[in-house]
Amino acid sequence: MSRSRNAKPGDLKANWPLYAWQAGWVFTLRSAALLSKPDSAGAELTRMALEKQRAFTEGWFAAGRAAMRGENPAAVMAAAAHPARRRVSANLRSLRKA
Repeated sequence: MSRSRNAKPGDLKANWPLYAWQAGWVFTLRSAALLSKPDSAGAELTRMALEKQRAFTEGWFAAGRAAMRGENPAAVMAAAAHPARRRVSANLRSLRKA
């Protein structure tokens, strides 16, 4: 797990299975929270959508910078995914505490 937390945008040894597992758990835990409090679901869904849009934009720019530096395609992909991976890991940590 520590390898994923320390992954840098150009890290070619990123742990994709761990990322997929974490994303699934974040989705499951957030869905359960939304089902338990439907009256506040609208605001939470809006916040989650904006968070994803921010991560996508950051990844888009990071991928562009990596491509302009002449990085290989795997490094460009890792740079693009880094913001989303960082948010998923942070979300999972906060959901585990709740």
